[in-house]
Amino acid sequence: MVSMYFRWLVLVMFIAFTVAGNVLVCLAVCTSRRLHRISSCFVVALAVTDLLVGLLVLPLSATLELHNGRWPLGGTVCNIYLSADVTLGTASIFTLLAISVDRYMAISAPLSYTTRLTPARAAAAILVIWIASLTVAFAPIHMGWNTVDFQVQNNDWRMGDEGDKGRTCRYEWNNNYVLLVAFCIYFFPLLLMCGMYHRIFSMAREQVRRIRAATPSGTRSSTCLRGATLREHKATVTLAAVLGVFIVCWLPYIVFFTCMGLRHETEPPQVAHSIVLWLGYFNSALNPILYPALNRDFRHAYGHLLHCRKPHKNVQQNPRKRKKHLF
Repeated sequence: MVSMYFRWLVLVMFIAFTVAGNVLVCLAVCTSRRLHRISSCFVVALAVTDLLVGLLVLPLSATLELHNGRWPLGGTVCNIYLSADVTLGTASIFTLLAISVDRYMAISAPLSYTTRLTPARAAAAILVIWIASLTVAFAPIHMGWNTVDFQVQNNDWRMGDEGDKGRTCRYEWNNNYVLLVAFCIYFFPLLLMCGMYHRIFSMAREQVRRIRAATPSGTRSSTCLRGATLREHKATVTLAAVLGVFIVCWLPYIVFFTCMGLRHETEPPQVAHSIVLWLGYFNSALNPILYPALNRDFRHAYGHLLHCRKPHKNVQQNPRKRKKHLF
């Protein structure tokens, strides 16, 4: 009982932290003028995806963990839960791909960036991401494409059936399907993003070299150009770090998922499955920490929202100036 209550407490705290952190990211972008950029739309889209993970997926995953892998809610809810889980994971990686494309456009063609990426195009890209994610997630499991016999899984499972109390809720797969999903949803976008960020950082170094060679140091134009370039480079570094954390968190699960499918494992090891799955969920809680850790604009926005901004040094050191300013 002590172990169960401890697990329950840890899972509740983890879910609450995930939800609160991603709500804070959305509020930071909405309230900070420095973050009012078109590229922030994709950051908010990623935060909303992580927020939905915390609201919709994590409570059901925690229920599964607290029941020692046994699912108490029947087959229909199980299929919807699995589809939602795959939808949000797919939306995350497609949003990261859109972010990498956005960074590539900002670094490769900074002068035409604002005309090429308009709010309407950003919204259309996010809409396409969600339509593709919903299709990839819901169609296979509700059409039976992921099972060995091509029958819809859990179709004969009704909530409350006495003989089904010991059943678990897991994503079934066959060898062809698991390879297709792993390659199309994870490995191919990952290769694209890694290649794109490599190209981005190469161009960024070249841009800095050209700016230093073309503009005399100390001039106003030089300061403006370097400031704008530095902002774009810092944003790129932050988002590249977000991608790196995503890879570290989700790669073990994708490898585990692929190996179990190729070996035709009908009952994967429960402990190993839980570890790699919750490591992937941990990514949704890490992103709200990465933004303020690597980006000063997010730190300022967080400080404003949490009312922990320090008073100005001049106000503390010289109270006479403060009175003169006020009156």
